[in-house]
Amino acid sequence: MELYEKNGNILYILNILKKYSDEDHKLSITDIRNKINEIYEIDIDPRTIRRNINLLKQKFGYDISTYNDNKIGYYITNDPETDFEPGEIRAIIDTFSYSTFIEQRMAKGIIKKCKNLQTVYENEKIKNYRIYSPKGKTNNIEVIKNIEDISNSIIHKNKIEFEYWKYCIVGNKITKQIVSTPKVSPYALVYDKQQFYMLGIKEGNTELYHYRLDRIKNLNELDEKVKIKMTEKDIEHYADSSVEVFSGDEVEIEVECNEFLLGEVMEKFGKNIEIEPINENTFKMKLKANPLGFKLWTMRNLDLVTVKKPASLVNSIKDVIKEAGKRY
Repeated sequence: MELYEKNGNILYILNILKKYSDEDHKLSITDIRNKINEIYEIDIDPRTIRRNINLLKQKFGYDISTYNDNKIGYYITNDPETDFEPGEIRAIIDTFSYSTFIEQRMAKGIIKKCKNLQTVYENEKIKNYRIYSPKGKTNNIEVIKNIEDISNSIIHKNKIEFEYWKYCIVGNKITKQIVSTPKVSPYALVYDKQQFYMLGIKEGNTELYHYRLDRIKNLNELDEKVKIKMTEKDIEHYADSSVEVFSGDEVEIEVECNEFLLGEVMEKFGKNIEIEPINENTFKMKLKANPLGFKLWTMRNLDLVTVKKPASLVNSIKDVIKEAGKRY
């Protein structure tokens, strides 16, 4: 047992430096020794601590500031090329807390891993940090594996097969049902509105379509190779033009928008639009987009958007408003 403990000296020292040292919390040799004794109940000679710190620096490449460098103590410096900044860790935690595509327990596990990358001092800052995440997280634990498996299939240029479910009304109940088991040629993964989508071509078709990853189960990579070639430009064009991730043909659309939407419009449609101010409160926008997806975006912003062209889209929105008016 004693030999085993001595062989672990370098790991005890490394873990203490990782968790309890930073530029604002430099540790003396005595501090390191006391921490190891406190946490691991092992007493390490000061000379052994110094020798192992030199080993970590010289043989393993750890960037450790020493007493000779700063005249105070020892700490592991942050490597901007490999180490996450606290704000980056916070952003990752926020992402997995808010996103609905990942199952709750898996999200908590990833967040825990993120916190393990930080010192106790950074984690202390966020111990009372609360994320007000939306309801409706998926309960499909296969999503992360789906991302990995689909990515591998894209690299291997292999087709995949899976079960795809949707919510259905059966009698007086809402249930989940497997509605298809398609064979698909996968081309890309897209993240939109807190959801991951796979872009692919279903067997027998020639057009791209999208599938939500949290609705994919029992995915298998096949030995069969993808035959239809899609360029990066084709994939990017589909992702950019299919507003709200709805596939289909594009049409030329002209709308007038309240100035309040300018920021959202620039972020959502910026690469493919023409904008012209009408007055200080209103601007005109022209773009090419899928009409079904654009109609849904318009309906969410109905009091701020007026569609002018094409007439078919204008009439479609009028019909929705008319039917809604009968129910209210």
